[in-house]
Order: sequence, then C-alpha cells, then structure tokens
Amino acid sequence: MPIYRLSHCLYQCEYHIVIVTKYRKKIFDKGIFSYFDTKLAEITSHYPPIQFIEVNHDKDHIHMLVSIPPTMSVGKVVGIIKQNTAKQIKKKFPFIKDVYWGTDSIWSEGYFVTTVGKNEAMIKKYIIDQGKKDSGQTLFSV
Repeated sequence: MPIYRLSHCLYQCEYHIVIVTKYRKKIFDKGIFSYFDTKLAEITSHYPPIQFIEVNHDKDHIHMLVSIPPTMSVGKVVGIIKQNTAKQIKKKFPFIKDVYWGTDSIWSEGYFVTTVGKNEAMIKKYIIDQGKKDSGQTLFSV
C-alpha cells in the first residue's frame, strides 16, 4: 500500500466501497463497465487525491478499492462517483433510460464501505475475482 502526501500530512486511507444499481437491475456488461472505468479516470483527473486502486463489477454492483485523503469524507467521494457516472452512462447508453424511466439515477441510495488495513491483498483479490463464474459458490480464501 503506497503512502500518499498532501501539503501537511502523509496518509494511507484505503476503503473497499460497493455501490449497487437501483432496484438491483443487471445493467453492467463489459462495455458499460469499460465506460464507467473511463469516468473514474476523469474523476481522478479532477480530484487527484482520489485514487482508484482496483475496480471490478458484477452485473448489478461495482466493487472499488479506493484511496481517499483524510480531508474528504467517504460519503462525499461516493456522491462524486455516483453523480459523475449516472448521467453520463444514461447519455452514452440510451437503453438505460428505458430501464430507469422517471429517475435521473442508476444507483441505489446507499453504499457499503469498509476500511482496508493489512488485508489489502485479500480484498484486492476479491475485487479482481468479481463476476467470474465458479462452481456455484464464491471461493474466498483467507
């Protein structure tokens, strides 16, 4: 885990964040996820302290391993992610408007977050393995 620097501090604040599509609609395929990934790169260009270490998806949710500076709240960063991706995804993929008619959002209201400590490698592997098929159950080794 790298140590980041701001003008008056060094930090290592990493979070595992999961955001879920509204109504758990299964909208994410490789194309939409690829576009979502480009939107995250744009977020990083506007907010350089936010670093996306690992990102992956299943059809109805996104897992992210994110470094967030101590000057920003996790809720603010999740809001930035949701706001900057929802409208752009609906604009780029018109069929999404039919799935989510009557609402501007594609995301559910909440999110899951946990801090990452010494188990970064385990969480990173879990995120990388998202969406991969196995024998009917998730294999998660500790």
